Amino acid sequence: MRKTRKRKRSFRRVKWLALILVVIIAVAFGCYAAIKGNPSSHEIGDTDHQIVHVMIMGVDSRKDDVGRSDTLMVASIDQTAEKAALLSIPRDTRVAIEGHGYDKVNHAYAYGGHKLTQKSVEHLLGVPMDHYIIIDTKSFERIIDAIGGVDIDVEKRMHYEDPWDDNGGLVIDLYPGEQHMDGKKAIQYVRYRDGEGDIGRIGRQQKFMKAVMAQVLSPEILPRLPDIVKEVSSAVKTDMSVTDLLSFAKQMKTYQANGLEAQMVPGQPAYHKDISYWIPDITDVRELMASALDLTLTTQAEEEAQAAEDKYDADLPKDLKMLAHKTNGSTKLTGQDAKDEEDKPMKPEEISVMVINSSGIDGAGAEVAAVLQRKGFIISGVETGKTNANPITTITTSTRNTDVFYGMPFACVIRDGGSSNQAVVNIGRDYKKKGN
Repeated sequence: MRKTRKRKRSFRRVKWLALILVVIIAVAFGCYAAIKGNPSSHEIGDTDHQIVHVMIMGVDSRKDDVGRSDTLMVASIDQTAEKAALLSIPRDTRVAIEGHGYDKVNHAYAYGGHKLTQKSVEHLLGVPMDHYIIIDTKSFERIIDAIGGVDIDVEKRMHYEDPWDDNGGLVIDLYPGEQHMDGKKAIQYVRYRDGEGDIGRIGRQQKFMKAVMAQVLSPEILPRLPDIVKEVSSAVKTDMSVTDLLSFAKQMKTYQANGLEAQMVPGQPAYHKDISYWIPDITDVRELMASALDLTLTTQAEEEAQAAEDKYDADLPKDLKMLAHKTNGSTKLTGQDAKDEEDKPMKPEEISVMVINSSGIDGAGAEVAAVLQRKGFIISGVETGKTNANPITTITTSTRNTDVFYGMPFACVIRDGGSSNQAVVNIGRDYKKKGN
């Protein structure tokens, strides 16, 4: 079993669909206690507790492609204790996919839709999914607008431009502070990308969910709930009925009052052949699911979890490179970044760096990551970018840290504009790999 490691995660592009499912959770959340049917037969804790597990997916659908699950969560509802927990599964999580070996969990949808994704999730978590909800990308704006928008305290300056994204370019331009967001503004918030990868993305998911919950539970919204639920139900694919969704109005406040535990799969970032993965700690995640509902694993469940982890670890590629220590799975609903107390440069060991290989040279990402690691920087992930997208290698970080990156053994341009404890190295066509 992998022991304690520090939280870091690979940097990934955040598409705007990634947060759509939290709207569904907020709107449909309370209904699960009233869902007709049999709860999971394999309980994660005490056998007298009736627990329902719901898999929730945000899917990146395309005209010429089945798409992938861009966001994946599991809601666990203890009907006996009237308590619920939410588990976010990073989309880069390396899992066993039936018929396809080990791959990222978000690839399961492309291979076999929600049914194959469900099998992969069940294999990872050790419990069956009782229901599913699938949300397509196109419905986000109208759902947010249907509830009248949300109030979000934007935690930092968010500016990002991607001319290759969104069929004409994506521009995100938000300033810090409390603000009311309609669907268009909310899309900018949930799409923002930075060096925190899935950890930062999941923190914003849960912060956004909290804001939606507050809006849905406001007195002025309650009379409009039937119309809102119908709007939401038309935007999703699920095995639950509109009647089930409507039943949440009488249940939601009870579950919110009892607390909503929001967690992510504990694990460790790693990369293999320039591809980033999230390596889950299987025993920890199963214990986390139980403890979030104030339960404990049965002896049988503990033994099964350890056996599953032993096999998983044995199947890891020998040349897989771990990037940081393990997270404990906890995430805050607020998603607030720590405020800088001073402007002096940080130490390399305090800065998380994402490496994006856009050079078209195999192995360049791993080579640069190794250089940065030797200098003391924390590597949060290695990704493959669009080949030939950047003619020169760039390093983007906060103004306070630009001097820290001078003296690299490769040509680069250092730009300011990142978060205080993060940096992004984008390898361009000018990069010369050692030996070339």
